[in-house]
Amino acid sequence: MLDPVQIHYQSYPYPHYPLLASVRRCDTYALNLQAIWTSFNGIMPPPEAKKILIAGCGTFAPYTCAVANPDVPITALDLSERSLRRARWHCLLHGKRNIDFSCGDLLDQDAIDGKFGLIDSFGVLHHMEDPLAGLKALERRLVTGGVLRIMLYSRYARREEESIRRAFRLLGVGTPREARRLLNKARAGSRLAHYLATAYETATDVGVADALLHPRACTYRIDALLDMVREAGLKPLLFAHYGACKDVSDEIRRLRILEEGRQSPGNFVVYLGRTNEDILGKPSDSRIVLNPCLASSVSWFNFGKLRIPARIGCDNPPLGFRERSFLRTFLRPVSSSEISGDEAKLVAMYKRALFLLEYSP
Repeated sequence: MLDPVQIHYQSYPYPHYPLLASVRRCDTYALNLQAIWTSFNGIMPPPEAKKILIAGCGTFAPYTCAVANPDVPITALDLSERSLRRARWHCLLHGKRNIDFSCGDLLDQDAIDGKFGLIDSFGVLHHMEDPLAGLKALERRLVTGGVLRIMLYSRYARREEESIRRAFRLLGVGTPREARRLLNKARAGSRLAHYLATAYETATDVGVADALLHPRACTYRIDALLDMVREAGLKPLLFAHYGACKDVSDEIRRLRILEEGRQSPGNFVVYLGRTNEDILGKPSDSRIVLNPCLASSVSWFNFGKLRIPARIGCDNPPLGFRERSFLRTFLRPVSSSEISGDEAKLVAMYKRALFLLEYSP
């Protein structure tokens, strides 16, 4: 018997980007294995860590992950063969060939081979019948020092969608066409009309299906999320939703205050590591190097200001000629002992943005 979530994504592979849609490599900087590993471990990834798993990859994530990590083996796992087929075509059309596609359930240990230095499971666990079991299964697949990125629905960020989704289920609405027919009847000025006008998901049938017709979705408050993470033997290393504080404890306090007012900054995006593995302190003789995803973007041949969208909570500084010139000095590793004064302040800013990486040689 097929899982209802599997049936859903067989019918509505998500997301539905054009096969020729592309991304700049600089926009994938927060998915780069080397950047993530050094940020949380203080060293370059060892050989056993140079493998990536996308658990619940959908149609597009394998391509963006391959852009960020062109030389790293990637395993893309999904329940839907139809989603995998589209993902495979997207990668082939863009010349990305370092991905192994696998159709299966992340709870099935035979569906995944080996352990990984980075696991990405973005928008997946909240669609599982037992999200905790899914999180525990992913934890078992991390190498020592490995990092897991998840996105989970926030209770207060999903209020509109969940209200509409429950109403549609009660009314027996089962297709995007039926959903649009009801949405288009919404009274002007109503919450439903506002949702239709502002939610990007309503632009496509698969978007409507994923947001409003999904057979299973659960939402979380911050403390429920932390309880599940703790029970899986993990801990938050960094919250990466927009506006998140750099310090994990500060962000947890901020989220609790927001939730007291039934507010949310958006869905939760967080990097996780094992509870029994500590982040290394700043090494005494460290090296600073540019995030590999930015190498071509800081070249002499780019003009004007480069703007890279925020991916780890903080706004990114625009990169004009002077900023790119500074970052170019880190195309090769620079000893931290050679950096002082104003340069040290700039390095700290770019490290926060994950544009520069610090590691022990």
